Amino acid sequence: MSEAKNDHIVEVQHLKMYFPITRGLLRRHVGDIKAVDDISFFIKNKETLGLVGESGCGKTTTGRCILRLYRPTEGTISFNGDDISHMREKELKPVRRNMGAIFQDPFSSLNPRQTAGSIISDPLKVHNMGNKSEMDDIIARLFKMVGLDPRMTDRVPHEFSGGQRQRIGIARALACRPSLVICDEPISALDVSIQAQIINLLEELQEELGLTYLFIAHDLAVVQHISDRVAVMYLGRIMELTSSEELYENPLHPYTRALLSAIPIPNPKIERTRHRIVLKGEVPSPANPPPGCHFHPRCELAINDCSVGVPPLRDIGGGHYVSCLRV
Repeated sequence: MSEAKNDHIVEVQHLKMYFPITRGLLRRHVGDIKAVDDISFFIKNKETLGLVGESGCGKTTTGRCILRLYRPTEGTISFNGDDISHMREKELKPVRRNMGAIFQDPFSSLNPRQTAGSIISDPLKVHNMGNKSEMDDIIARLFKMVGLDPRMTDRVPHEFSGGQRQRIGIARALACRPSLVICDEPISALDVSIQAQIINLLEELQEELGLTYLFIAHDLAVVQHISDRVAVMYLGRIMELTSSEELYENPLHPYTRALLSAIPIPNPKIERTRHRIVLKGEVPSPANPPPGCHFHPRCELAINDCSVGVPPLRDIGGGHYVSCLRV
């Protein structure tokens, strides 16, 4: 990707994350789950990159590789100019202080035996950020920042609503003042009315603290609202990557068009007359992906060449990247 790199906070080059399949008592290696299969992208400082796609396409695995919760099988991940893809745990500790993560389920991601204040103080203790009095001040400030009453710090997670629990998760992610936050479907488990509040809160915090987001989601309408650029994944690969406005106004990859055609429109007249793209067949297994372009068995535009070689993610102009021979 030929673009100035001085404002890139994250750069991912040819990332692969394979999970081994073993059988028998001797755990013989018989194959791999190719969760992420050779992807490259960057995230600019203070921008939001949306990552969308069907369940199982590798979105969450990509986020966890950037956090280095997984050691990549191949490829490099650079964070603030440093290659972190094969760092040891001791070297990763100061790097992780600059990263935060917001998880999908706001209940299972919080320890039910800890108080809200204790949950938020955990990263502060890990990174030795002050004494107890200083930590209490930071926790109170974080509670106010995410819209919670600081007097609720002694409550345990089950005493909060779903939206309040997610606010606690956001406060925990921001405890060490990170520059990058991985948002792994942070609103999909919430009521629709609460989703808008959390999205607005994330945008306000980004503006106030100068945060960079990798926003992983299923909801294309939400991604359009919050993201500066959007990457569309399918079966471990990026199919299309461009600005949010360009993606929704001028989708070029057949898979992106199919995804966008599935978004319901609240106008009954338009909904009845518009063309819906219904994909044939099922998503192939990541343990045995098809050769060439992974999408070609379900693509109405596929030709013989699509099954031969992997189409490169190429810039067709204006930073609009597409992985398709027919574009």
